[in-house]
Amino acid sequence: MKGIFLFILLISFSNFTFAQNDASADTAALNKLKHYPNKNSLPVRKPVLNIKPVTIEVTPLDMKVSYWRSWTNFGVNLNQSAFSNNWNSGGVSSIAIGTQFNQKLDYTKDDKNYVSEVILQYGKLRNKGQLERKTNDRIFYDNKVGLKLSASWNFFASLNFESQFDRGYSFSKTIAGEEKRTLISRFMTPGYLTESLGVEYKPGKSFFLRIGTGTARQTFVLDTNIYRTNPKNFGVDRGKRFRNELAFQAVTNVDKDILTNVNLKSRYSLFANYEDLSHIDHRLDVTFTARVNKIIFVSLSGVALYDADTDSKIQASQGLALGLSYRFPIK
Repeated sequence: MKGIFLFILLISFSNFTFAQNDASADTAALNKLKHYPNKNSLPVRKPVLNIKPVTIEVTPLDMKVSYWRSWTNFGVNLNQSAFSNNWNSGGVSSIAIGTQFNQKLDYTKDDKNYVSEVILQYGKLRNKGQLERKTNDRIFYDNKVGLKLSASWNFFASLNFESQFDRGYSFSKTIAGEEKRTLISRFMTPGYLTESLGVEYKPGKSFFLRIGTGTARQTFVLDTNIYRTNPKNFGVDRGKRFRNELAFQAVTNVDKDILTNVNLKSRYSLFANYEDLSHIDHRLDVTFTARVNKIIFVSLSGVALYDADTDSKIQASQGLALGLSYRFPIK
């Protein structure tokens, strides 16, 4: 029995010794895995960089700053209708054509500003069996020089000219029922030239108010015989061609897109002669323009005018037009 016990003890001791040796071997292998190679253990060849400056030719930019802006618009509208002689519903064959030309120039640099605007309008209507009539006739040329005083206020000087292209008539009928016309105006009969000095309130691009405390207006009547058919003679003494007035003037202008492709343009002018403040001249022009596309437009316009030198009552006109127009630059 003692021999068997000693044999088992000897085998157990041998296994323990071998286990210790295996553990020592595993620990040594693990230590070798954790051993990282030393930095720069391999030789590295450093490249030699040969840097040379390179000259790049810079071409100068041929750029010029322009302080001028311009807008030009030309339009034409045509209306026509025709009826046979036996058209039972009634009607009058007619044709009407209207044209307009607008141009605006703007020069702004630092605190100086110059604005020039031209509006030319002319149209005619011819109904079958009647004499031809004008539907529109206007020459308007406005120039203004401004010097900025603050963010919204300017000192300004302006020069304005207004007249018409063609002869104007009033229409009546003879005892026999025939239509006749009487000459009441023509080019430069009347014509107005207005100079004004004052201050301008302009909080933005779409609105301004001019207050001209020093304003002079010359009224021209080149046809000295017009008084025979127009007794008021536009305020000019009979036989004379010229009248000068000193006055207070106020002008407001709105030019704004109120909806997509819909523009409102309105101008109101007040002219008060210092010698006769009981009769103050007023003129209001309002135009709504809707663009169908880049060349087709619809416009609704109206004018209200009171001038005691031409009529004791308010004069008014209204027009609706569908036509073609070209605007440059195109928005």
